[in-house]
Amino acid sequence: MKRFVAVMLAALLVAPAFAQAPTVRALKGKKVELVVWTHEDQARTALEKRLIDEFVAANPSVSVNYVTYPSGKIKDIVVAGFAANAGPDVFNLEIFEEYQFIENGRVAPVDYASAGFKSMKDMQGKYLPGMLDPVTDGGKIYGMPLELTNWAMYLNKKIFRDAGLDPMKDYPKTWEEVMAVSEKIVTRDGQIIKRRGFDFRYPYYLTSVVPMVEQLGGVLVSKDGKSSVTGDAAWLKVLEYFREFGPNGKNLGSPTYTAARKVFDNDKNEIAMSLSGLYQEARMRDANRAFYDSGEWMVVPFPQWKDAVKKVPNNYYGHYYMVNAQKPKLSQQAAWALIGYMLSHGEEYLEKVAIVQPTKALFDSKTFKATPYSDVFAKDMAAGHIVYYGPASSKIESLLKEAFESVMLSGVEPAKALEKLRRDVAAALADI
Repeated sequence: MKRFVAVMLAALLVAPAFAQAPTVRALKGKKVELVVWTHEDQARTALEKRLIDEFVAANPSVSVNYVTYPSGKIKDIVVAGFAANAGPDVFNLEIFEEYQFIENGRVAPVDYASAGFKSMKDMQGKYLPGMLDPVTDGGKIYGMPLELTNWAMYLNKKIFRDAGLDPMKDYPKTWEEVMAVSEKIVTRDGQIIKRRGFDFRYPYYLTSVVPMVEQLGGVLVSKDGKSSVTGDAAWLKVLEYFREFGPNGKNLGSPTYTAARKVFDNDKNEIAMSLSGLYQEARMRDANRAFYDSGEWMVVPFPQWKDAVKKVPNNYYGHYYMVNAQKPKLSQQAAWALIGYMLSHGEEYLEKVAIVQPTKALFDSKTFKATPYSDVFAKDMAAGHIVYYGPASSKIESLLKEAFESVMLSGVEPAKALEKLRRDVAAALADI
């Protein structure tokens, strides 16, 4: 008997200790159907469906219709749904696409008690500083972070050594060094690149290119929204960098090649450096376990300009779960209770889905600290800021793509590209 008890205690000690799903007392047996729309992610779907089942077991009068859509299509689907007054109870999008729903009064403020918080102050205290700012308006919070992500530089040590470089000493700290190191690593067959040193994450210009401009003192949109694309010297330097980096310059990379992030994990001597988030580690582990376990990769901070006027890491971005303000109050309470329960499993989201919820509990956890190079991402995130998510953010993203790729691929002069960009951004903001 003693041996049986000891075995059971040992099992309990190693089993995950998850909070029990909450009971929504206000339901009192009333039936509620919650519709959840989110983007496809096989690992997250499996986790969230399990958590939903646990929530429904605790609240038998609740049913949940969980629907996933491709990442490239979900924005249009959500917008169309709300336009027809047929939006879901719960949804998430990237913040620069989602902010419009707060502006237009289409989403409900967090019901703190239902979501598992004592108050707004209690909720704020659970998250890292600034992480709720993008969904805070008029003294209320309108969303809970599913994930916030920043990028750092992944590096293949073998390719560095093959090019005669010491990865520990020669990894690039500045954008000037990124260019110089890439020149040493690149190999070509005629004009066709066979091995890249580095390449950008096209077309995510808000996320990773705007910080390059900000490092030099340039601004995309002023805090008061009255001016945009200011600091010409900064913009021109970054535009010129893209021209020099691209096929009409030193021919080191281009949007026409397979995305750097996708080929890095292959470890087939195709690229030495790629920007990506902490989530990339899980993708690498699943795609190429031998490379993941090899110790032949590392992660270093987001580069800065040699003459940067301030440190600006990669702009972090992410998704917030929000609740439809048109739904009945009881449905809203059940929705916030469901979201709060799902997101109370931050360590599981990191372990199984490789996404980071910016809670103090997660960043202080053994799980986060044991994740390779999590300290690099945490330090960069602490020094960074959220991606631009204000008026016309989706349109501005496409305008940035047009400007930088016109210089890189079509030979447009940086000054002309900048002039057009400024004019087009101003027009996009004026249309709001």
